Amino acid sequence: MAKTGIRETDLYLPVKRLLETQGYMVKGEVGAADIVAVRDGDDPVIVELKAGFSLSLFHQAIQRQTISDAVYIAVPRGTGRASLKALVDNRKLCRRLGLGLITVRLADGFTEIHCDPAPYKPRQSKPRKTRLLREFERLVGDPNLGGATRRNLVTGYRQEALRCLKLLDEQGPTKAAEVARQTNVAHARRLMTDNHYGWFERVSAGIYALSPKGVTATSEYLSELENLRAAASGADNISVIAKP
Repeated sequence: MAKTGIRETDLYLPVKRLLETQGYMVKGEVGAADIVAVRDGDDPVIVELKAGFSLSLFHQAIQRQTISDAVYIAVPRGTGRASLKALVDNRKLCRRLGLGLITVRLADGFTEIHCDPAPYKPRQSKPRKTRLLREFERLVGDPNLGGATRRNLVTGYRQEALRCLKLLDEQGPTKAAEVARQTNVAHARRLMTDNHYGWFERVSAGIYALSPKGVTATSEYLSELENLRAAASGADNISVIAKP
């Protein structure tokens, strides 16, 4: 977001000096570009100036990539936690778009290059991919609408807890090993011990029952339990009514 009172022209001389120290000849407002810098044998460097990060700034910079691979954006260097977070987030975006990023400290004209233009080579996280696929496999049916807020989403963990809840509601106090066998939740003992939702209580060694909150939950989550039963039977497009 642009800062009040700051003009793009305030950035020009500090950025010009930065490029000149690297041996470039620099001129402003050449064609559609804010700054063009030329050095023998190199691609021309193009810099787009803005008083703050904005979508239009990135659109302009991407358009300049049709002219040169060496495209930078330059913005004022802010202060405070919010400015630092914006800088970190937009530096990541610049790297993904193959753009360079320069900031200018307007108080003294200090310039800093945070990243140079380069092809983006994403590094995939195998642990994250494993967790994603594990959660996909744990979910019974398709209980969530894509694009919904993260709040009130049905997770594989909650479905497993509901299966344990349902079994204990039907059979009363039961050995953890038997709960695991009948619900097909291999870690049922740990789930009931952790008791994230407060639904379970251990009544004796290895035997679990519903807590008062768990007894109440059997009626509160009745529709979701029905959905879970239908999904396990092969039904599709399950809608979730109960809220945590």
